[in-house]
Amino acid sequence: MINNKVISIILGGGQGSRLYPLTEARSKPAVPIAGKYRLVDIPISNCINSDIKRIFVLTQFNSASLNRHIKNTYHFSFFSSGFVDVLAAEQTPRKQNLVSRDC
Repeated sequence: MINNKVISIILGGGQGSRLYPLTEARSKPAVPIAGKYRLVDIPISNCINSDIKRIFVLTQFNSASLNRHIKNTYHFSFFSSGFVDVLAAEQTPRKQNLVSRDC
């Protein structure tokens, strides 16, 4: 099957400044929708429903809650080659970087 050779890469977004009240402590893909779901669940669900089950999520900004959500939500059988994994490149606001250097 061809989908065993396909890897999906989902870009996890940046600061999300236009959604500021919701993205004060989290990245845009980690914003909750419909209760327990997050914005990132939409493209992950699209991949899984398209039988693409090898998924990387590239995260950038304040990704701790997003990483935790993905780790706790997506589990595949041991007999499956499917996975949802996070490739993190952490970015924080410039102001926070300056504060952490001063400490």
